[in-house]
Amino acid sequence: MTKLSVNINKIATLRNSRGGDLPNVVAFAKDVQRFGAEGVTVHPRPDERHIRYQDAYDLKPEVYTEYNIEGNPIPKFIDMVLEIKPTQVTLVPDSIDAITSNAGWDTIKHKDFLVEVIKEFKQNGIRTSIFVDPVLEQIEGAKVTGTDRIELYTEAFAHQYGLGNESAIEPYTACAELANRLNLGVNAGHDLSLDNIKFFKDHIPGLLEVSIGHALISESLYLGVENVIQMYLHKLK
Repeated sequence: MTKLSVNINKIATLRNSRGGDLPNVVAFAKDVQRFGAEGVTVHPRPDERHIRYQDAYDLKPEVYTEYNIEGNPIPKFIDMVLEIKPTQVTLVPDSIDAITSNAGWDTIKHKDFLVEVIKEFKQNGIRTSIFVDPVLEQIEGAKVTGTDRIELYTEAFAHQYGLGNESAIEPYTACAELANRLNLGVNAGHDLSLDNIKFFKDHIPGLLEVSIGHALISESLYLGVENVIQMYLHKLK
């Protein structure tokens, strides 16, 4: 079964909007695990507008499932990940002012940089994943970097699927098949939701993990967090 990792950035956004510590991100992470989530994801950015670097440290002793830290591997991020040693680090090439992640790595252009960073993380026992667009050449490039996994950037699929275009899944399927042949693990994330997750999962061979935050938190406003997590787990079977 594909694992569900809950991205809790939106909880930090809500907390930060009023100051103080409500809702508490550590308590929320403990709850989503108790409700059945198989992982917790955070994506600290340099301006700390949602998850703060301190949150990432505070979560370490409380995440007993898989702990996934996403981010652009700037020096401060690299140092933090090496100190925390999460289960997985997902490298994302987002700019400092990006509202949300909006592109995958050019694994060919940035090969040397990625090789160096990935080697350091792997030497410290941290599983590595890199955020990529569904382009076959980029999957081949990812293999050269030494990464353990790729994370398919799914915004384009989610948008087109919402318009009724089921063929939007085709490049993702092709990339997953190639990754499987190259012995790269396959993760996925961005704009996946209860509406599209089953179709996506059913068409992605060897899908190991999905990281879902914005949609899951939004759906939980109406349906409840525990209920929504169970709904995802059912669709991911």
